[in-house]
Amino acid sequence: MTTFADKAIHYYDNLAAPANLPTGINVMNPYQAPAVQEIVHSFYTRFFSDTKPRVFVLGINPGRFGAGVTGISFTTPQNLRRYCGIDNELRDTPELSSRFIYQVVEAFGGAESFYSCFFLSSLFPLALTKDGPNGGPKNYNFYDDRATTAALWPAITETIRTQLDFGANRNVAVCLGRKNETYLRRLNEQQGFFSRIITLDHPRYILQYKAKDVPAYLEKYIATLQGCLEES
Repeated sequence: MTTFADKAIHYYDNLAAPANLPTGINVMNPYQAPAVQEIVHSFYTRFFSDTKPRVFVLGINPGRFGAGVTGISFTTPQNLRRYCGIDNELRDTPELSSRFIYQVVEAFGGAESFYSCFFLSSLFPLALTKDGPNGGPKNYNFYDDRATTAALWPAITETIRTQLDFGANRNVAVCLGRKNETYLRRLNEQQGFFSRIITLDHPRYILQYKAKDVPAYLEKYIATLQGCLEES
């Protein structure tokens, strides 16, 4: 029996960065590092060693301090240790999105309960960066310029098509981010991946601009996620 974990581990172990990006846009591929490969194996073996379909929860592309470091979507090294029970020697990193997502995970009943129902991923699976005004890298989104979007669209399409085979509940998907919704809906119109898409505000937006409303956003997230399970 080939499990969700088997398929995911094989995918990430063999994930290659595209070579056709516009000048100045860079890709981080942590999956080539042995430490990250070990984390990926441990994480998916622990939470996905079955054939149960998951509801996909899809972000934009990873941040350089979350999955860009650990290989696990919306997950920093410290949250991997604290909430998922997976020890690692990676240095702790700041990542607002991960902080909010793990509040959601805890509110849902913890990592085991959450990951038994949901798969966190992104339309493009690798972190993108662009040189900032002072020369250092900054996070970049695949939709931040048209040339990057066009260059990555085949890879985005293939990412979701391949990941669906891990074990997807195709009745509904959750989109994280209002702008991200434009592109996921376009993709879905082209490919018919999901019957329905529900959109929530992006975790980073919530903590950066709506921090005082976090309890209300948590309630919204949990109600939406529970609703997805009820209709599946």
